[in-house]
Amino acid sequence: MRVRAYEVAPDGATANEDYDYEDRSQRELTMKKIPVILDTDLGTDIDDSWAIAYMLKCPELDVKLITTATGDTTYRAKLCARLLRAGGRTDVPIGIGIPLGAVKESLYDYANELDLAHYAGKVLQDGVQAMIETIMGSKKKVILISIAPTPNIARALYLEPRIAQKARFVGMQGSVRKGYNGLAGRVDEEYNVVAYAYDAARVFQAAWDMTITPVDTCGVVRLTGEKFKKVLGSKDPLTQELMKSYQRWSKGGAWEKHAKQMSSVLFDTVAIYLAFSDEWLKLERLGIRTKWGFTIEDPNAKKMSVATEWKSDGLDAFEEHLVKRLCSRYAGGYT
Repeated sequence: MRVRAYEVAPDGATANEDYDYEDRSQRELTMKKIPVILDTDLGTDIDDSWAIAYMLKCPELDVKLITTATGDTTYRAKLCARLLRAGGRTDVPIGIGIPLGAVKESLYDYANELDLAHYAGKVLQDGVQAMIETIMGSKKKVILISIAPTPNIARALYLEPRIAQKARFVGMQGSVRKGYNGLAGRVDEEYNVVAYAYDAARVFQAAWDMTITPVDTCGVVRLTGEKFKKVLGSKDPLTQELMKSYQRWSKGGAWEKHAKQMSSVLFDTVAIYLAFSDEWLKLERLGIRTKWGFTIEDPNAKKMSVATEWKSDGLDAFEEHLVKRLCSRYAGGYT
């Protein structure tokens, strides 16, 4: 796979130059990892959990922090801790974000099987401050991956506006030319934007460079057939934990009858992918503004990179790649 260099290009590579990580040694790869922070609302839809498992298996990424967003953010931290523990990645700190609109979620009992007081990793009570300190303290530009509504990020911008110069934003947000399920000729209010629309507007207007995958592209990712069977049958501990949580999430709901044959829509995995590559996607530089939870093309608005389409065979290639990563036996990359 060829990987986009961006601001953290290896020595001799320029921004936007292709760089083939798989042709390099593990030692050099470790030195050139891209520092990332993930802001997630895992525990509502299950795609966040898939995204976290995938992220931990990407050797291109150096995960500095995971923050939990909206709802019962302590519940979300417990789910995150379960995945990190299963993947042998308790070195990754968890920051508890701003609790907003907490309700009992479908994985509440599953999450409570883990006691954070006895968790081996670091759990930070002020996730917003942890986000600020991680960005401001980094020698490299951090990629802030957002797969949730954005109150944590908006608050961080309010407290420390300079993070916009020290970070690059990659998010799963919006509906630009197509709606959910790839429906053309309509746009939808996408949840991560409309849930806290004022905060989303603040984030979209900030001074950082932005890349987003709207539902136009991320809303059609679903593993079926042999692809799903490979993941379901994986012997990797992290992927087994992911499958266990997926089955618990679907239990008793309308999706339960499908959960043995296919994944749900894996929106958030595309944002993880865009943190290190855009090989299989068509990106356009568009002016985008938000209004009432919609993301609207406007040539006078702030310009950002928008993944508007999959390239020919790109969706299939990405899904095959996702399966390969999830079925690897190494959390954090390949040995």
